[in-house]
Amino acid sequence: MKHFILLLIVLVCLPAHAEDPAIAQLFANHGLTGTMVISSLNTGQTFIHNEARARQRFSPASTFKIPNTLIALETKAIQGKDDVLKWNGQHYNFPDWNHDQTLESAFKVSCVWCYQQMARRVGAKNYSKYLSKMDYGKLTQPFEVTTFWLDGSLQISAIEQIDFLKKVYRRTLPFSQTSFDTLRQIMLMEETPNHKLWAKTGWAARTNPQVGWYVGYVETAKEVFFFALNIEVHNENELPLRQKLAREALQQKGIIEP
Repeated sequence: MKHFILLLIVLVCLPAHAEDPAIAQLFANHGLTGTMVISSLNTGQTFIHNEARARQRFSPASTFKIPNTLIALETKAIQGKDDVLKWNGQHYNFPDWNHDQTLESAFKVSCVWCYQQMARRVGAKNYSKYLSKMDYGKLTQPFEVTTFWLDGSLQISAIEQIDFLKKVYRRTLPFSQTSFDTLRQIMLMEETPNHKLWAKTGWAARTNPQVGWYVGYVETAKEVFFFALNIEVHNENELPLRQKLAREALQQKGIIEP
């Protein structure tokens, strides 16, 4: 009887997923070091490559624009997706940043100065409060309010990204329906007859090696799948592989069409 109970305990404690060889092969095909987690909303089915790295925290970089948008909207640091952020005339290496932006355009082109402008309005106290309520990664105090999601003060793992995105989808976080609606509108990246894709890239360029992120979720007719990918980035030419590799994995699992 004791042996039977021990067996049950072991079975219960086993992870609901194991290393996914198909996704591992995709990483190998591109010669990339990284991790990817895909998890369904309703069944909890999970595919994972490199679980040790999936539990390791990194700077979220621009994937933080997802919670940052909710916080900025909730604190009235910006009013809505069409509210204008004025460019100060400073020229950046990304031409799409060099003009006035709306919240929607700032999210789409991943405009850092735009979110820094909003961050000053939000303030450190509000960030500490909301990040604690969201249980979003780990924030080291004190932090610089305009760079903490870029400089390593805030860190999050791929598994934690999945947990956060599920809360966003379920709307169980302390934000208004209007804030959730606005985020959902500006985060939509792709719509086909068979699926819709909401996502955000990130590039933690201040770490060594650098880290490239791609996180989001896919709605199909039958299920919602959440994904979080991060890779080591050694040069800018590897950045497009974030989306390419994630798409290949989602296709391999039959979640999106080739």
